[in-house]
Amino acid sequence: MTNATENPFENLIRHDLHQYLTGLGAVDSRLPECPDVEALWPALCQAYLPDGIREFDQYPVVSLGWPMFLGMAVAKYWDEDWEKHSRNPDLYTILRDRRGFDYMDDYILESVLRQSKDTRAATAGIVAECAARTLSSLRRQRIEPGTAQAFEAYAACLRQLFVMGMAMQLKAMGYHMTPIA
Repeated sequence: MTNATENPFENLIRHDLHQYLTGLGAVDSRLPECPDVEALWPALCQAYLPDGIREFDQYPVVSLGWPMFLGMAVAKYWDEDWEKHSRNPDLYTILRDRRGFDYMDDYILESVLRQSKDTRAATAGIVAECAARTLSSLRRQRIEPGTAQAFEAYAACLRQLFVMGMAMQLKAMGYHMTPIA
């Protein structure tokens, strides 16, 4: 999943987010590959889509941003106890239902990632900016709402935001992708 896709729009989103996050030092210049975490995306996405789509009209930045938090949480779970968490068929619902959809970000930042108040605010700001950038790119595509093309573009955005959340958390935990000499 972290490799380039055949979808030019998805590649545009990937490149923009990667450049932004690299500039902040939030991810490395080479994105990590974590097939275990990436393999959970299809199930997480399927579970997330009804909530994300429902919220998109009124809260598009939230709808787009929450998958970044999911990527962070799953990366943390991968590092902590992958045997336990990888077997859970409904990880999204569990994360969402701890405090509800509206507060899933707070739950992940406080209880899963255990970030300090200052770090939580900084992380939330980065996620909000990534989601806003992605929304801007999505709107510039001028895709007719409610179409198959709109759904595919939305799903591509969610996938890249998830990957970037995973990459941010992996770096925060000390994992780095560096070339071997």
